[in-house]
Amino acid sequence: MGRHLSEVAREAIAENLTIEPILGKRLNIMDEAQLAAIVDQCANTRLIVLDTLSRIHTLDENSNGDMARLVTTLEYLAAQTGAAVLFLHHVNKNSTREGQADQQQAARGASALIDNVRWCGYVARMTEEEAQHWSDRSDLRPIGEERRGYFVRSGTSKQNYDEPQPERWYCRHEGGVLLPVDLFKAGGKKGGRRDEA
Repeated sequence: MGRHLSEVAREAIAENLTIEPILGKRLNIMDEAQLAAIVDQCANTRLIVLDTLSRIHTLDENSNGDMARLVTTLEYLAAQTGAAVLFLHHVNKNSTREGQADQQQAARGASALIDNVRWCGYVARMTEEEAQHWSDRSDLRPIGEERRGYFVRSGTSKQNYDEPQPERWYCRHEGGVLLPVDLFKAGGKKGGRRDEA
């Protein structure tokens, strides 16, 4: 990823980014001692990213009560550290299959996971239909089934603050790095939003 960033950006990341692997650590943010350690470790940070939500607790993901308590704990983490807290979460299989991974109701588990947060973004794979509507080439040929796995769309499905941001398409490059890409209507003009397809 660093190859795609400026030297200034790479230096800022080297100075400010801390990655704490949790593989095999049995992290449970609902445990008071573990939460206190995370608050201490993340004091005065600007952003905390938790990947993935299911790996940081032992609660019932389908229980609105449990997930409301979890979101409240993440709000506490934000308040104590001064950081924004972003957690990654999966969508349910049905939404993926139906091409609706961009909908806020697509999140796996209890609705409190979405209802109780202030912002929800998504990354959705290009659907078969979108692969026939979009082109990334000057000849405006459709991306097609054989290449659609390289493209994902990112956007916002819930936003309580600020102005809405447009969706953005990304293309997967060497090493799995996603880079922004401009897409064009196959046989037509440049576009980038799903509603133009």
